[in-house]
Formats: sequence, structure tokens, C-alpha cells
Amino acid sequence: MGVKAAYMVPHPPLIVPEVGRGEEKRIRSTTEAFEEVGRRICRQNPDTVILVSPHQILYGDYFHISPGVGASGDFGRFGAGQVKVEAVYDTEFTEMLCQFAAGEGLPAGTLGEREKALDHGTMVPLYFINRYCRDYRLVRIGLSGLSFAEHYRLGQLVRRTAEALERNAVLIGSGDLSHRLKKDGPYGYRKEGPQYDKAIMEIMEKGAFGELLEMPEDFCEKAGECGHRSFVILAGAMDGQSVRSERLSYEGPFGVGYGVCAYEAEGPDFSRCFLEAYEEKKRLERLRRREQEDAYVRLARETIEHYVRTGQIIGTPEGLPEEMCGRRAGVFVSLKKDGRLRGCIGTIQAVQSHIAEEIICNAVSACSRDPRFSPVGQEELEQLTVSVDVLGDTEKIASPGELDAKRYGVVVTKGYRRGLLLPNLEGVDTVEEQIAIAKRKAGIGEHEEAELERFEVVRHV
Repeated sequence: MGVKAAYMVPHPPLIVPEVGRGEEKRIRSTTEAFEEVGRRICRQNPDTVILVSPHQILYGDYFHISPGVGASGDFGRFGAGQVKVEAVYDTEFTEMLCQFAAGEGLPAGTLGEREKALDHGTMVPLYFINRYCRDYRLVRIGLSGLSFAEHYRLGQLVRRTAEALERNAVLIGSGDLSHRLKKDGPYGYRKEGPQYDKAIMEIMEKGAFGELLEMPEDFCEKAGECGHRSFVILAGAMDGQSVRSERLSYEGPFGVGYGVCAYEAEGPDFSRCFLEAYEEKKRLERLRRREQEDAYVRLARETIEHYVRTGQIIGTPEGLPEEMCGRRAGVFVSLKKDGRLRGCIGTIQAVQSHIAEEIICNAVSACSRDPRFSPVGQEELEQLTVSVDVLGDTEKIASPGELDAKRYGVVVTKGYRRGLLLPNLEGVDTVEEQIAIAKRKAGIGEHEEAELERFEVVRHV
């Protein structure tokens, strides 16, 4: 027993005829693929269906698993309140999954439910499944703002739970693809939209799940997808298994990509332990980075490691380059984990007596006092990548035309409100994006006038 099959499906409410009122005919291929998914699940006769939905309750640092004995919902917000969906939860499965997550230190559980009713990311797949199969219990899981790797780990625990309970289980990864395929689509057009859909359908058709972990998060965000993390959990549930994969359909007539793929587990295949391979690759990359670190980054890392382990701030080491001890400048120290920001604190202008002290002070703050994040734990130290930006002098400019998002950082000022954004950041490609983010950090409205300053940096990585 275990997770014997899995399905990647979209969740457009208009595919339900009472909602679509004829519009569903424009996604006939998706409808037919959904019907096929329902028939296959009927043949598999699962004890438990695990459904992962991006429209379930979402927390930045926690996976919410629906508590209780069951829930229901309807399509009232889509004009079809008469269409109702009910689900009975597999409480034993949920309880054991939460226990396994706690044992592995993965933040997942049943706390924090804000809305009991089923969301449309859950109801649309169940609408089709229930036409063929009703004798099952549901486990309903939401996504989080955690890394792709953490979503994959949750999928692994889903499989482990199914095996421990000897459940015949099926997993549904509910999620639309890009919402930015057409100018008249819900979020307009971006080139990353069709690029994402092409890439994800190739990955999912082949069952090349390791490539899901490698896809840059900022690329996914620009594509406007909503299902990537659902698909990563699906991949984790099939980890270490030989998988027969099949593409059932893809279309996007409304500016949103809808893809349907099916997977059947065919026995162990240890060459498909994708998270293990991904983490080993990242470990080797971190080792290579450490070997190449210059004095600036090395000082920041040593400061962080010493502070996290002892709670003490190191003194300025001997033998540093003359510039670090003989010059003053503003410094930003940035930490990343699994490619995602884990802390960033800095000073626009020098506060300490020299650059080395500025690095030490800001490295401590970045790992322990960034209000956006919890303090870095000892178990995270080996996974961190560290960078240090040494700022040049700021100069006032008359207009955004004097900026370049790759070359210059920006400071925006409105009265006492002041915000800064460093240059050449992943996912920030234009001056407009740069200014908008800096304004948000300062609490300045998007359309408020603000004074602009620019500066250059020397980045040490």
C-alpha cells in the first residue's frame, strides 16, 4: 500500500457546467481529461485521497492540514450555489501525518484554520472524482511560503504516512499554470507565462520531478502560476519510485494554462530520489562558494556562525585587508537559504568606525534581528549563503531616468520615511520595479512623489 497514483489537475470553476454556462465547452480537452482522471481513480478504488490546493489556507512558514471530520462547500461565489461538494476527512491519516511532520521538524499541522468550507481548488477536482468514486476519505493540505524543498519533504511524509497506515492512496496536485498567457487574460501577458507552461508541461509529461526543484522562484512568480508547489508535493509523494507518466491535456484559451497529467507508481527506483540529489548538488555548490569567499564574506559568515552558536559577538580579527579596517562605508549583509532570502540588514551610511565593524554588526542583525524572519538556528548554518554589499556614496537624482536597476541601488525619501533597495537583485529587472519595492519598504504610496537618490555597490559573494 501507499501512494499508488497521482494526478496534476487545474481548478477552473467554469469547467463545472452550472458555472460555465457553455463556456466550459471552450476547454473540452481539459473536461475530457478530468473525466479520465475520475475513471482511473474509480478503478484504483482508493481508501484515501490526498488533495493539495493552493486556495486552502496559506501561511508563510507553515503547512495547514484541514482538521475535523469533514467539510463542505458550494460554488455560490461563482453563481452556482446549488452545486455542493462534501468531503469526509481521514482523521487517522491527518493525525499521523502531523506526528511525522513534528518528528522531522517540518512545520505542518491542523492549527490556524480560518475557513472550514472547501475552496474551489479542492471542489473542482472533487466534482469530477465524485462522479465516479465516493467511497474514500479526504486529506486536504494547503501550501506555504516555504521553499520548494520543504514542499517536497511534505510529499515524502504523505507517502510515508500512507505506507505506515497501509492505505491505498491517491494524491491530487491541484493547480493552474501561468495566468499570464494573453493580454486579455486575468493578469495580462508576460513572456514568462508561456515559457513557464512549456517548461512545466515538458517536466510533468516526462515525470522529471527533480527539475521542479531547480526552477527559479522569481521566474515562477513572474509567470503568475499558482500550482507549482502543489506539483512539488506530488513529486515528493512519488519520490524513489519508478513512475509511468502520461500527459492527458494542456490548453489555455482564457489566458490561464490548464494541464492534466497522470502518474502510476511501478516500484522502487532509487535513481529517482530527487530531493537527495538536489541537496547534494547544493551542498557541493556551498562548499565551492566557501572556498572562494573573500575576506568580507568570510568575516560575515564567521560572525554569524559564532553568534548563533554562542550568543557572543566576535572581535575584529587580525590580518584583514587594509580597506576593511581603514575605511568607513555603509554595508548590507544578506543571507539566503535554499535560494530564498533568510535575512538582510544594512546601513545606508557608516555607523561603525570601519567596514569590518560594520560587517560584524550587520551580520549579527541579519541572522537574529531581521523582523521579517525568525532568528537563524544552528541547524541552518550549513545551508546559508552569505553576501556583503559595500555601499558607495549616495547622490540625489532628478528622475528615474538616471537609474539603472542592475548598476545602481535606489533610496526613496518622503519626509521621515526612507526606503532602500540594492541593485542587481534577482527578480528586479526594471527601474519601475526597483522604485516600487523601495517605496513599499518605506511605507510610501505607489503614486506619492518621493525624492530619489542612487548609489553603487561593490558586492562580495
